[in-house]
Amino acid sequence: MQKLLKQKVTKNERDWILYDVGNSGYSLMLATILPIYFNHLAQQEHLSSAQYLAYWGYATSLITLFVGFIGPIFGSIADFQGMKKKLFILFLTIGIVGCYALNLAHSWWLLLIVYVISKLGYSSSLIFYDAMLTDITSKDRYDNISSLGYAWGYIGSIVPFVLSIGLVLGRNAFHLSLTAAMILAFSITATWWLINSLPLLKVYEQKYYILKQANVLKNTFSRLKKTLKAIYHQKHIFYYLIAFCLYIDGVNTIISMATAYGKALGLGDTDLLLALLVTQFVAFPATIVFARITKHFKTSTLIYVCLFAYIGITLFAVTLVYPIQFWMLAIFVGLFQGGIQGLSRSYFAGMIPASQSGEYFGILDVCGKGAAFLGTFLVSSVTQITNREQMGLGVLIIIFIAGLYFFHKSVKLKA
Repeated sequence: MQKLLKQKVTKNERDWILYDVGNSGYSLMLATILPIYFNHLAQQEHLSSAQYLAYWGYATSLITLFVGFIGPIFGSIADFQGMKKKLFILFLTIGIVGCYALNLAHSWWLLLIVYVISKLGYSSSLIFYDAMLTDITSKDRYDNISSLGYAWGYIGSIVPFVLSIGLVLGRNAFHLSLTAAMILAFSITATWWLINSLPLLKVYEQKYYILKQANVLKNTFSRLKKTLKAIYHQKHIFYYLIAFCLYIDGVNTIISMATAYGKALGLGDTDLLLALLVTQFVAFPATIVFARITKHFKTSTLIYVCLFAYIGITLFAVTLVYPIQFWMLAIFVGLFQGGIQGLSRSYFAGMIPASQSGEYFGILDVCGKGAAFLGTFLVSSVTQITNREQMGLGVLIIIFIAGLYFFHKSVKLKA
């Protein structure tokens, strides 16, 4: 394990990885702590559980639609000389300031508005962050560095999470109201995100770019149109985007539905939070192992392994009856979650022109965001029709198999 942790990275690579450490703390806070506060504010103003879920869903859908729309456009603009860092700083600032501003939201509707603005900044910053991979390291190190980003993000996110959840759950011991505990939690998360972003802002320089031209906006749409046509004719990229759209939706659905599924099995809030921590702790060394073995196996081979593993994980999830099995599921997910996320990013980076990384990652983001509703919608619908959570989750097997099919088509054409 010591050898795995002592992998040599350059200063640029290290500072890029640190941003994953910072933003992962924010994403974990959104998934765990913010819903607790939103539910508290909603109950204060007598919203029903149905209204609470509906408004939260509307806000999340709005973010998905907006980022899906602007992603390719701003991604394309980012490819012009000097623009990637400027756009990254813009959306990073929106995200961090929005996270601090959550402290000012003392009504459910204001909290939703600030949440939408903050997450728009966070989600958009990731487009430029992912695209920076081609600038901060060499092509032969894409797999290793991308996976290390996810690995350290998993373990790094635990620091602000433990501090924040300790304040929220143990607020009585500190003589804090829930509002005061939340203010501290949001401030800790935003500060953690900011501190871990500064090194990248200091060292990053755009290595690959397109020279600026007159009428940037018109030129951007023209280039985007040409790129979409090129992708359609480059079938290995086209099929990969379809595959990614499907299987990453399956991965994200398992993440997003895990809490509800655990609740259905009878797990309490504390157990669910501990299971989440188990997944984060397991994902850290597991993802580093994936980063290490990319030297010995093709990236496509390792993605195949992850996809077959996720099919097996879903089959296991369908058979769950006892709470102890949920803990086993948390471990299994941790073993492959970071691997498939990190390798998918680096595999795509290796397929595209480095000078157009912003544009291509903007399109990849659309594929990831565009299918975000599919898995959760199918799981929810089948669960409601059959009245069995296991049957609902079983639908994901079809999504993973379809993703595997298109990924295999992409690999064959790329070879």
